[in-house]
Amino acid sequence: MGGRAIGVRQLGVLEYGAAIELQQTFVEDRRAGRVGDTLLLLEHPPVITLGAKTRGRRDHLLAAPEQLAAAGLAVYETGRGGDITYHGPGQLVGYPIFDLRPDRCDVHRYVRDLEDVLIRAVATFGVDARRVPGLTGAWAGPPGREEKIGAIGVRISRWITSHGFALNVSADLGPFTWIVPCGIADRGVTSVERILGRRVAMSDVAEAVARATAEVFQ
Repeated sequence: MGGRAIGVRQLGVLEYGAAIELQQTFVEDRRAGRVGDTLLLLEHPPVITLGAKTRGRRDHLLAAPEQLAAAGLAVYETGRGGDITYHGPGQLVGYPIFDLRPDRCDVHRYVRDLEDVLIRAVATFGVDARRVPGLTGAWAGPPGREEKIGAIGVRISRWITSHGFALNVSADLGPFTWIVPCGIADRGVTSVERILGRRVAMSDVAEAVARATAEVFQ
């Protein structure tokens, strides 16, 4: 991907089902060469999604169906990797539709690169995020007690990527108590605003993520 431009599309708030359909269109267009590498940035209305690691099981979904219904929370089984997670307002979701050929055909490297994007982006605001050995995503907080600030769950089909990452900017963290986030029971979840103790504009975070993506992937 070296030297190739990455297009960024800011989509505002988009229903999860509509975002899945849009990604499928972009994947087909990317495979056919009708579009270049594109990063979709958006927020979702409240939704819980189940990744391939759950294998259809819902034991990491702790809330009762009536709780979910009362909160207006939909539940989707998705084609991405990973376990269960929550998306909602105040969380920046990124869906890179990239062709990893010819020189980045390495799934582990791709996930590490996305972690690097999140770590670089939040550093712009003074948040010290890092990797935690053995775990996926970006983490922040005291060493040994880090909480997840950015989750990653990807799909790669014939080296075209979809799904991606979710970065907690100002998200309500309450709904995360209704699940075992990413299947990890002994770690909490945090956000940029919770760490900084001040408001941060979503547009500024989106710009930082776009810039970090360009740095890492170009």
